[in-house]
Amino acid sequence: MAFVLAFLLVLLGLMYWGWRGRQRRQGGIPKPQQVPAELGFERGTFEGFYVATTVSGQQLNRIAVGGLGFRAKVELVVADVGVAFGIPGENVFVPTADLTGVDRATWTIDRVVEENGLIRIAWNLGETAVESYFRVNEPDDLLAAVSAVMSKRTGATQ
Repeated sequence: MAFVLAFLLVLLGLMYWGWRGRQRRQGGIPKPQQVPAELGFERGTFEGFYVATTVSGQQLNRIAVGGLGFRAKVELVVADVGVAFGIPGENVFVPTADLTGVDRATWTIDRVVEENGLIRIAWNLGETAVESYFRVNEPDDLLAAVSAVMSKRTGATQ
């Protein structure tokens, strides 16, 4: 029994050490912007599950800055000024100018779902291109709302 307890404590210590190392390596990545007091015209509110934010194109490289490192229930608000999402411990705002893409995905770190079961929102967090993954109740509506906001910004269809 003592051996099992000691093994579990060592394992927890190694996990903590690894997480702190990831946070140190990502020390140059800024925390996400806070949600502004006024979002203006809202295109939709969506509830679901925040899965992860990863470095763009590296679905196994989780961002550990702020509250982005942990899965949680989420409420997303898509407005003309950007996308806001609230997860426990962190309210994140992605200005429209920082949005770089939106599409569907099947997997990311520690989550595999049916084909195209996740919504991937690509954006810039400071100088780092990242992708946030969500599983929401109305994926088609979320995809359309973010695409519309991006189209309005660029004058082109995403």
